[in-house]
Amino acid sequence: MNFTKFPRRNYLQGSTPIESLPSLSKALGAGVNLFVKRDDLLPGAGGGNKTRKLEFCIADALAKKANTIITCGAVQSNHARLTAAWSAKEGLDCHLILEERVKGSYKQEASGNNFLFELLDVKSIGVVAGGSDMTAEMGKKADELSAAGKKPYIIPGGASNPIGATGYAVCAEETMTQLNDMRLVINHIVVPSGSAGTHAGMVAGMAGVNGNIPISGINVSRTKDVQEEIVYELAVETAERLEVRGGINREEIVCFDQYVGPGYSLPTDSMVEAVKLFARTEAILLDPVYSGKAAAGLIDLVRNNHFPKGSNVMFLHTGGSPALYAYMDTFRQ
Repeated sequence: MNFTKFPRRNYLQGSTPIESLPSLSKALGAGVNLFVKRDDLLPGAGGGNKTRKLEFCIADALAKKANTIITCGAVQSNHARLTAAWSAKEGLDCHLILEERVKGSYKQEASGNNFLFELLDVKSIGVVAGGSDMTAEMGKKADELSAAGKKPYIIPGGASNPIGATGYAVCAEETMTQLNDMRLVINHIVVPSGSAGTHAGMVAGMAGVNGNIPISGINVSRTKDVQEEIVYELAVETAERLEVRGGINREEIVCFDQYVGPGYSLPTDSMVEAVKLFARTEAILLDPVYSGKAAAGLIDLVRNNHFPKGSNVMFLHTGGSPALYAYMDTFRQ
């Protein structure tokens, strides 16, 4: 795959580590060897996977001479935090539209990412009701800023369009290079699946490098059938952008939706267990919305012998630990 034809910023500082998880593997006792790709260690204020996507999205904004970034997310959005962080680094204004997916959940004085929005000097935060048309809401903000003489650029939620997903095609290539150098066979990769850019980009990238490693997504919000279609469509668009030969087969897109619980961002017992297990066995911090629920799915699949004994399974850690501080009561119950 040729990434040089696309505008790209230089935010990454080399490959993120792939680490063995021997203590967690032993604690689960299923004979599966777990590994983790540490994208929680990516640069940016608090780290996390969106930095890979923003290398391409913000580069595209700069190429279009934008001076203002608009994006959207949930009230504790990791994507919004990292968009604000890289906007600050680039000297761009940042405006956020936050969707209150759980009524009453937005609190201006909240900890976690809400506090970091303030530190990162986000210029405005608009809060809209759950289910709002976020594209339309960002469009309204863009019209307002354009009328004030700004040149805005809209990044979709999660930076999950073919431009942003290209960052995870890069990750797939990086991962295969590391595995080849390490002489490490990975039989399966598990990723969080939300706005779909990470999942779709990994699928497109694996196709592009003929990695032939199955990828499963653990849903954080939608049902299996809906999520798989969203991931598939974005993976196809990303593969077309990268001119991947052979395209994407629909059967390559696999999602599990039984770990969502009562809804997006709402805590589950399995998420709490997963966060505590990763912390207490491997000293790795997850987050309560994405990586925590995805890890809960990984743990349950291992315990229920979804992966053959002796398999090497890699978890893609997308970061988000700053959001933990907005959920302290959940973990102290």
